[in-house]
Amino acid sequence: MNANYLKSKLHDSFDIPYRTDSMHEFVISVKNLKEIGANALNISKRIIDYGIHPPTIYLPSIIEEAIMIEPTETENIDRLDNLIEILKKILNEVKNNIDILKKAPINSNIRRINELQALKEPILKG
Repeated sequence: MNANYLKSKLHDSFDIPYRTDSMHEFVISVKNLKEIGANALNISKRIIDYGIHPPTIYLPSIIEEAIMIEPTETENIDRLDNLIEILKKILNEVKNNIDILKKAPINSNIRRINELQALKEPILKG
């Protein structure tokens, strides 16, 4: 029920490739935002700034720039509406101040890693 509620509230703002009823999750695609410099990774990192655990991204792989939204059924309407507001706020940031998105997370103890360096020089010890 919660996934369908979120989907119905977000369909005007985000591309939702599959509009059929959901069991417990749904996927949005932000491929239309790539031309202005946004992608699923950046949006996921920005969500952290709002105190929300980032969603699964790039799955399913058949959907370009996929973000999987999986609300639990125990989430109340206020928390769902808060998530909707946050996602719409991030979408507004994408359109008006892309630098915030590219530097995210900025309001968290978690920081963005240099992904290229992590690939070239992985630290594989605990």
